[in-house]
Amino acid sequence: MTPTAGLPIREYILVALVSAAVTFLLTALVRKFAMKSGAVAVPRQRDVHVVPIPRMGGLAMYFGVVGGMALAHQLPVLRRAFEYSYDPLAVLIGGAVIVLIGALDDRFELDAWTKLAGQVMCAGILVLFGLQWVSFWVPWGGEGEALGQVLILDRNQGGLLAVLLVVVMVNAMNFVDGLDGLAGGLGLIAAAATCAFSLGLLASSGGDVGTYPPALIAATLAGACLGFLPHNFQPAKIFMGDSGSMMIGLMLAAASTSASGKINYTSFDATDVVALLSPLFVVAAVLFLPLLDLVMAVVRRTRRGESPFAADKMHLHHRLLEIGHSQRRAVLLIYLWAGLLAFGAVAVTLFDTGVVFWLTCVGLLLAATVSGVPRLKRQREGPSARS
Repeated sequence: MTPTAGLPIREYILVALVSAAVTFLLTALVRKFAMKSGAVAVPRQRDVHVVPIPRMGGLAMYFGVVGGMALAHQLPVLRRAFEYSYDPLAVLIGGAVIVLIGALDDRFELDAWTKLAGQVMCAGILVLFGLQWVSFWVPWGGEGEALGQVLILDRNQGGLLAVLLVVVMVNAMNFVDGLDGLAGGLGLIAAAATCAFSLGLLASSGGDVGTYPPALIAATLAGACLGFLPHNFQPAKIFMGDSGSMMIGLMLAAASTSASGKINYTSFDATDVVALLSPLFVVAAVLFLPLLDLVMAVVRRTRRGESPFAADKMHLHHRLLEIGHSQRRAVLLIYLWAGLLAFGAVAVTLFDTGVVFWLTCVGLLLAATVSGVPRLKRQREGPSARS
């Protein structure tokens, strides 16, 4: 895929900036509302913060998304996202419901099964509006020189896959939201990468209207996360709470499904494995860190005989703190890992594969080295301290 001139990049940037501005301005009001309504995070044993902090910041983020989409609807170019697809409307309605559920949890601490039922319901709303997987490439069963084959999914299969992705991604973002600015920054990085991938699809498809909705969903989410971060980065003045983390998860799953679940594989060379794998590769890379944290948490807790939803203090960010990183440095390191994976995957679809691969490998090696520096220092200081 190669970008071409004429892409509505400025329009998408404008929409993202409006989402950021609306979120930034409303967060202060939401903070006052959260404090008056009692939606305050009191420090617990597994928490990193030491003073009560209001939450429910997802409300401001959602209205930021609404503001960005309202502007997009008034722009002649981006209005196509609404005229030929219900995906943006599905995200607005499903997002409103999941933010409401999250806000109730921020205030009243809902039990895990109630939240899970609400997540499935919100995923079902997306499916009812047609936001689901239509095709799926697998690396087997190809004829002749073709690499694999494209599976065409029926409504039940595509809907089930979409629901599964939404529920998994919502909980992954919820699990990873443990340090100031962490979930917001990861949401920003993942959304920006998804938007870039969608713009690449838009360029390669010659302006296919089906590629406008995922770019719009991702752009508004990126803007909302960007506008919230100044209030949430360490030391945080407000937490996004479940209302924010679950909304990020739902919108990332929706954007990924809208971009990759309906892709036209006939535009790819049947012998080009990189192109055929690119949609799934980008989705996997964008969601990799939150999903890795989720899988590790489920395995860890079930092995101890506990519920997968039982809280503990062994997430990826907790491990970085144990190694010796400060809160800010741990968050920035996770940003680095996520950015390398997400934008590296997107770059593979846009530029020379070999160059991107080696640059990404060098970046990952650098990130691994920086991540392990405090532990290496302790190991070096250990013998000298004992002597």
